[in-house]
Amino acid sequence: MPRNKFRPAATAFYGLAALAIAGCAKQPPAKPIEPGQSMIADDAVVSKERLAETIAPFFEDPAVGETRALVVMQGGRVVAERYAPGYGPDTRLISWSMAKSVTATLVGLMIADGRLALDEPAPVPEWQTPGDPRAKITIRHLLHMSSGLDHTEMAEGDVEIFDADTPQMLFLDGRENVARYAEGRPMEAEPGEKFEYSSATSNILADIMTRSLTPSKDPEVRRDAMLEYARGRLFEPLGMSSAFIEFDRNGTMLGGSIIHATARDWAKFGEFLRNNGSVRAAQLLPTSWTRFMKTPSKTDNSYGGHIWLNRKRNDGRDQVLFPDKAPSDVFAALGHLGQFVVISPQHRLTIVRLGNTQDDQLDPIDDQLAKLISIFPKG
Repeated sequence: MPRNKFRPAATAFYGLAALAIAGCAKQPPAKPIEPGQSMIADDAVVSKERLAETIAPFFEDPAVGETRALVVMQGGRVVAERYAPGYGPDTRLISWSMAKSVTATLVGLMIADGRLALDEPAPVPEWQTPGDPRAKITIRHLLHMSSGLDHTEMAEGDVEIFDADTPQMLFLDGRENVARYAEGRPMEAEPGEKFEYSSATSNILADIMTRSLTPSKDPEVRRDAMLEYARGRLFEPLGMSSAFIEFDRNGTMLGGSIIHATARDWAKFGEFLRNNGSVRAAQLLPTSWTRFMKTPSKTDNSYGGHIWLNRKRNDGRDQVLFPDKAPSDVFAALGHLGQFVVISPQHRLTIVRLGNTQDDQLDPIDDQLAKLISIFPKG
């Protein structure tokens, strides 16, 4: 029985495909646009006037907060684009938790390469002591946010912001070695039983990937190995030339939170997922992996493999997307303060919204994204 569904024999094919694509013709370049300006295609499937009217509230309605960039791709091309003053098509903007979906994509590539296995115990040395309950955690559990590790993402209840695990890990006690902080957490539930949104799990995955690439403990070697893999297997084939990953001092990719790229490049990533892991007719990522990413986990109906799904959540939890206002196959990479890469397969649509809106004030953005999706025809 294979270790998982993603055959190691695919390694050569996907590697050659990545090399071929990196050197082949690129997508037609988007029209030039100056910082603070907008562009709407004359020949989009939606009228120019209606598209402009639906995009305007992202920048002009105070309830939406601060939108810095908006890119709309339909049918594989940019049909609308707008930037706030001071921002433009060359401005790198932070991912926050959209990075988690990039991390999951890289994990899928490594599983296709035979480097990792979805349902075998996660290869974390600290968890291998006899009797350690963490030895039962698999990569699937980590991707589904159901590892069972104790974690408090942000301030909640009696936990102040500076005592929450994510700020502690990224900016305070754990910042030198985020993987050590994350992997050292104790268990609070059995693996696979509880959904607990956790940036720490994404950093554990980043550490696992890095150790699959190099046995070195040298931070520079670790960083370079992960960076070379991410660039060669994902960013360069997709044409994401602006993508910039941050690392901690131990050389671990901050895979849960901090990748920078332009709005156009975030749209390319969304299109890659919309096309089920293919770019320019070459299949870089097995379709079975994107199917896994978009399949609801057992512990949260609105969460797949490090990606959010447009479905109602379990047990009355706060809604994340807009299941009553757009198709259930809509999915999204989401980040703190209102970072969105939203994909609607039925509409052949990828929408990127980047900005700065408080997380408890995102409902108006959700409503406007749903409206924007609705004006496009299906099929």
